[in-house]
Amino acid sequence: MDKRSLYDGLNQLESELRNTLTELVEMKHALHEIVEKNTTLEMENQRLREHLRELNQVAEAPAENVKQELSKSRMNLEKIYEEGFHVCYDLYGSRRENDEPCAFCLEVIYRESGR
Repeated sequence: MDKRSLYDGLNQLESELRNTLTELVEMKHALHEIVEKNTTLEMENQRLREHLRELNQVAEAPAENVKQELSKSRMNLEKIYEEGFHVCYDLYGSRRENDEPCAFCLEVIYRESGR
């Protein structure tokens, strides 16, 4: 290989290395922007998840106060109670005077199943 072609080859290699370095710097800059954007999105995502959790907690609170679906047997007890009869253990079947409310009957009808 003569000196001229060696010199031309080195100049070409230097030019290619500069182009590669320029591309590398551009890629590094693009990666930096992507990482920044990703971090911003992760933080926003976390805030939205927390906000969603808060909204779910607020939405669940009134749902707990809503009367739960009654079983068929409890619906029957509720019907008997509304017709004016006691369904509690002590006074079962006796007439409620003036359709007065009975806390014991209501407890039997509406208590949670776990008791």
